[in-house]
Amino acid sequence: MTTSPHSLQRRLLVVVLGAVVVAWLATAALTWSDARHELDELLDGHLAQAAAILVVQQAKEGEDDNHGEGVDAPSLHHYAPKVAFQVFHEERLAMRSSNAPDQPMAGAVRDFKAGFATVQIQGAAWRVFSAYGPENDVHVYVGEEVDSRARILRAVLRSTLLPMAVALPLLALALWWAIHRSLAPMRQLGLALGRRQPSALEPLALDGAPTEITPMIHALNDLFGRIGRLLESERRFTADASHELRTPIAAIRAQAQVAMAETEDLLRQNALHNTLEGCDRAIRLVDQLLTLSRLESSATPAMTSLDLGPLVRRVVADVAPKAVGKGQTLELETAPDCRIAGSETLLSVLVRNLVDNAVRYSPRGARIQIAVQHNAGQVCLRVEDSGPGIADADLKRLGERFFRVPGNDENGSGLGWSIVKRIAAVHQLHVLAERSAQLGGLAVTVQARAAHA
Repeated sequence: MTTSPHSLQRRLLVVVLGAVVVAWLATAALTWSDARHELDELLDGHLAQAAAILVVQQAKEGEDDNHGEGVDAPSLHHYAPKVAFQVFHEERLAMRSSNAPDQPMAGAVRDFKAGFATVQIQGAAWRVFSAYGPENDVHVYVGEEVDSRARILRAVLRSTLLPMAVALPLLALALWWAIHRSLAPMRQLGLALGRRQPSALEPLALDGAPTEITPMIHALNDLFGRIGRLLESERRFTADASHELRTPIAAIRAQAQVAMAETEDLLRQNALHNTLEGCDRAIRLVDQLLTLSRLESSATPAMTSLDLGPLVRRVVADVAPKAVGKGQTLELETAPDCRIAGSETLLSVLVRNLVDNAVRYSPRGARIQIAVQHNAGQVCLRVEDSGPGIADADLKRLGERFFRVPGNDENGSGLGWSIVKRIAAVHQLHVLAERSAQLGGLAVTVQARAAHA
């Protein structure tokens, strides 16, 4: 089942705007709670202060038993109906506001309790503060309608939260614009990739790219580089194969034609022998080309800890019949436990190329010495022969594709050293080719870091 693609811009906008809305709602709730608490504290304080004023006033008029009895205070403010007070003296109403009832606002006089209480008066909730006068027979009540507090709270919150609510759509628009503008480099990158030709492998430009997408561009450029090297390797392989296979195939064809035309058995046998040698050369060339192609196109092979000594012994045993056929002397010396990290298959190819080259390009009766030794934390493989050696100018060219030392009549493709250099690079080996001080021919030293078992 396929899923529809998600828009990064939409996701960012929803997440950021959702976080802003949640934060706004949390802020509004905290503001409402805190404002209601502070408003209640403030208005309760006003009630207590008003009661204190009445108490003081009652104390000044305490000498007159008939002071203000039954007097209704006038209403002087539009909020006055929301506030009421009463003064009782000896259980009789001595003073009240015009909207205050005749009965005590907070229970019966006999059950008088000082302090705050929320009561119902004529179907409305009131917040009432009760206090004693100068003497215990004077009771003062000051009340405020609870609904008026709610209206004040709503007015405070409206002036605070309404601008925030109006700003929320503007904030959403600003967030959309900022996210849309910030993601513009990614859209431009997508358009640039979409416009590229399949064969275009040049690096993408980094001018003005944000730091967030710079790693992506570097990764793409690295991918383009690897693809370019892979395509170049394939092109080289195709060109090399077509170039190099043309010669042995032509020679095989020519020898086959000679064999068909010859009437003498000896000459026919000689032509057939040359045909077989041409087939062997073509097979070796194809193997070398395929090995080099795999090395250049594949990733780093799996490395294991292996003992180089037994590996070299197996390779030398395989090459020994060819050396015996040329009357050459093979000398092998291996130290114990020469372990390195590497691919057994690739290292076998490396050793085989070095030993085979020594046997192939050394004359009959030559000496070839192979040694595997420890050397200051390194494992050293050394292959040297008593052949003609290589001039200093030609030593520098070893490893070039299809380069062969001039004046050598041995069959070969010139790819052996390219393979050796590539395998050495994969394994981080150090390869040194020089003249052998002991035997006079070519000496090749391969050094690797010793590995633990």
